[in-house]
Amino acid sequence: MPVLLAACLCLAIAADDEEVKLLPDGEGKEATTRMCLECHGTGNFRQMRLSRDDWADQVAEMVDRGAKGTEKDMAAVTDYLTRNFGPDSKINVNTAPLVELKTILRITAQEAMAVLQYRDTNGKFKEWQDLQKVPGVDAKKIEAKKDLMTF
Repeated sequence: MPVLLAACLCLAIAADDEEVKLLPDGEGKEATTRMCLECHGTGNFRQMRLSRDDWADQVAEMVDRGAKGTEKDMAAVTDYLTRNFGPDSKINVNTAPLVELKTILRITAQEAMAVLQYRDTNGKFKEWQDLQKVPGVDAKKIEAKKDLMTF
């Protein structure tokens, strides 16, 4: 049983490493990774597009629930989340996980899975029109959200 537990922990750490790699680089990423990913994955915040005040409230709530960090860390996390997942931030279609694609682009889970599978098979998308090539994805939905995408 200890070997199985160790294997599970290694898989969880590897998954977290992959999630961290897909987060946008920049100031505050390290603090965000340290404070947030100890308890949950990036899907918890990648799908949200909150204002600075709302992100500050979320960070304070997480600290109340046990997240560890200094005041400086909390400010860095708030700034990072606001910059990358604020109300005006775009979704990077080449790194977004299923939940972010589904929520931000307002597509079904099946459509989001089709985007992920197509991306894995065919490589990165270069422009929003590339998503219209994905079988099973409603082209009208994609076009309606084209201004929210980055590549």
